[in-house]
Amino acid sequence: MMQWMVDPRLLCRKHLLGEHVESHMFIGTLKKGKSLKGYIDKGLVEVHNIKKRHEALAKEMKCRGMNHQSPLENVPLYVSGKVNTEANIKELKRRCSDCLLRMNDIYL
Repeated sequence: MMQWMVDPRLLCRKHLLGEHVESHMFIGTLKKGKSLKGYIDKGLVEVHNIKKRHEALAKEMKCRGMNHQSPLENVPLYVSGKVNTEANIKELKRRCSDCLLRMNDIYL
């Protein structure tokens, strides 16, 4: 599980939907009272931004004509974690040709 924390417009369909479902997984983990410490320590989640990020992903899904109908449950969030967005952009470009194409189209 991870948050890419890049502009959702840059994500291919697979990564957009993947990060969306992982938002729900992070909330489910918190709801069960489990720790996200390992994800926080590895820079994979910004706990305080889970809900805001989910909203941004859902907005992009709707812009692409997808039917988003899964609001996040209200779970207390706390300030913790920092994701390196620039490193994630580089990683997405390296591993995903579809994200690379989207990034080239949007940035050019």
